[in-house]
Amino acid sequence: MDITSLPSLSDFFEGADQWGEIFALLPVLVLLELILSADNAVALAAIARSSRQPEQERLALNLGIGMALVLRIALIVVSQWVLQNTWVQLFAAAYLVWLVVDHFKSRSDDSASALDADDSDRSERPFLKTVLLLAFTDLAFSIDSVAAAVAISDQILLISAGAFIGIVALRFTSALFIRWLDLYPRLETAGFLAVAFVAFRLIVHVIVPDLNQPDWLTLLVVLVLFAWGMSIRTSDLDQDESHAC
Repeated sequence: MDITSLPSLSDFFEGADQWGEIFALLPVLVLLELILSADNAVALAAIARSSRQPEQERLALNLGIGMALVLRIALIVVSQWVLQNTWVQLFAAAYLVWLVVDHFKSRSDDSASALDADDSDRSERPFLKTVLLLAFTDLAFSIDSVAAAVAISDQILLISAGAFIGIVALRFTSALFIRWLDLYPRLETAGFLAVAFVAFRLIVHVIVPDLNQPDWLTLLVVLVLFAWGMSIRTSDLDQDESHAC
């Protein structure tokens, strides 16, 4: 099916009574959202946890993902235009590249500043900036997942339902990853390497649109990176350090 064949807004509810299609495809769309959003969840968790204040992290996640849901639905509605204008996909890829570079640059700066100051002296990201980063980071990731969803079904109502369920699940997986980032010191790096892969995939799609990039490849790369990211726990490092002493 042509992935740019979304119906117009006048056909928004057309086919909504096709319950067989809904029940058959909705679980597939939700699963697709969850698979393609694993690296997204790590990136959102890393952005939200920058405040190091649990209540502020939860509020930022709620507001940021609430905005992300509105932006994602809007993206679905105009997905035909988005998929026909490759500069939008290139802009999303450039944003993800900036996010990765900014993350590793911040990690490098934090490592350098740790020699001269305590963690309490480090500057925190403003709350509003955190919320906006959460919303627009999810939007950049949504370019890939929406394109995959549109390739499965051309029903806006069905895709929107899958996106809604997927983003609600993303809210809880992001909160889970916030805890895991403290347990697995490599996980944050693995997540942002996965973000870099998604950006690379978008760039390749823009440059070579006819090249087939199977979703199983993305899944395989993400699984390998996450397996590496969760291969060492903080407790294991503490034990190694104690043995070294």
